Amino acid sequence: MKEKIDLMDKIISLAKRRGFIFPGSEIYGGLANSYDYGPLGVELFRNISNLWWKKIVQERSDMVGVRGPIIMNPKVWEASGHISNFSDPLVECKICHIRLRADKPDEIHAHEETHKGKNSLPAGRQVEWTDPKNFNLLFKTFIGTTEDNKSTVYLRGETAQTMFIDFKLVQESARRKLPFGIAQIGRSFRNEITTGNSIFRMKEFTIAELEYFVKPGDDDRVFKEWLKFQQEFFAALGLKKENIKTVELPKDELAHYSKRTVDTYYKFPFGWDEMAGLANRTDYDLKNHIELSGANLKYKDDASGEEFIPFVVEPTFGLDRIMLAVLIDAYTESEARSGKDDAVHETEVTLRLSKELAPIKIAVLPLSRKEQLIAPAQDILKTLQQHWMCQYDETASIGKRYRRQDEIGTPFCVTVDFETASDQSVTIRDRDTMKQDRVKIADLVNYFGEKMSS
Repeated sequence: MKEKIDLMDKIISLAKRRGFIFPGSEIYGGLANSYDYGPLGVELFRNISNLWWKKIVQERSDMVGVRGPIIMNPKVWEASGHISNFSDPLVECKICHIRLRADKPDEIHAHEETHKGKNSLPAGRQVEWTDPKNFNLLFKTFIGTTEDNKSTVYLRGETAQTMFIDFKLVQESARRKLPFGIAQIGRSFRNEITTGNSIFRMKEFTIAELEYFVKPGDDDRVFKEWLKFQQEFFAALGLKKENIKTVELPKDELAHYSKRTVDTYYKFPFGWDEMAGLANRTDYDLKNHIELSGANLKYKDDASGEEFIPFVVEPTFGLDRIMLAVLIDAYTESEARSGKDDAVHETEVTLRLSKELAPIKIAVLPLSRKEQLIAPAQDILKTLQQHWMCQYDETASIGKRYRRQDEIGTPFCVTVDFETASDQSVTIRDRDTMKQDRVKIADLVNYFGEKMSS
């Protein structure tokens, strides 16, 4: 277990050092469950999001997208059940007063072991906890000039409700017939009790989810189809199959709206935990919004004239957790050996990210800092930047610069050397194969076009 925890420490260190993930508000001592994405992190996250949108919306004729607000009419959350049901069971340690979720026994056990390790317990005494209390996860805020009940609103706890209250508008404006889906990527907010494990659990996070509307009776079949699709998406991300498993939730653990839920778990260094879910929400949300708002959100079949409330199958993807899984899965270490006696002298780190996900696709490296190499390198950079995210680096030896690019997952390096001026060619180094190709400058765009699509 210690080896796995050490891996998590290595990921966190690399993410901060190379500009993937920073602790939020660090200069003021930080804020629990708050993180910033640095220059590389924002690119990796954008690539994951774009791949999701491409697979979910662009490549399917039965999907459309929306973008809803973070603050909505509070009646939305009343109808959805979030105000009355959106809570976690909270317990408090009577010794140090830390609060944890009562339904996370591993975290409670780890906290008890920490006390034992610190010898902070009196002889013969065990850690005692308060009785569980429900803790609502919605963030409450106010709009208007006075902080009274009439101005109380909530930061959304999920993105799903936009797709429900806009169902009729989308269906009519986009001229859709069942089955069809509405997708959205957006920020959500939950007042999380537990902390730790980097971006795995945050108060402000990004969900990519869709509501797939079907005729009642078709929901079980469609559920199976989306479960299969979820696994295909994780394969497209390059996640190892052995690090992924599905978990069927028992009836007594289902959310208040769910007929059936299957969560997808990833094998994080701190243990198996959820990164995506699939729920059959039946007609729960549309029915409640119809009752509370009085609006007609039913679907009318033009062919039969039948009018009914659709059932909904909801695949949900936690993009921040998926990004953490991608970093962990791609992280590899190798032992570098010296040329003389083949002795191990350091450990080299490589992020084996797919070409589609890599934050930087190509690094342009002049062999030295001489002007005769820098000028053509800059020209090559400007050309390639029109097509891909690139990085320029002229500091330190070429070997160290290669290793820097390996560490951030860059698939290709372009080296401009002293022969470039005479043969108008550069050397291309492949991160994974270490193979080097000599390529004409004029052919670089076509060369990388083929490489990126293969």
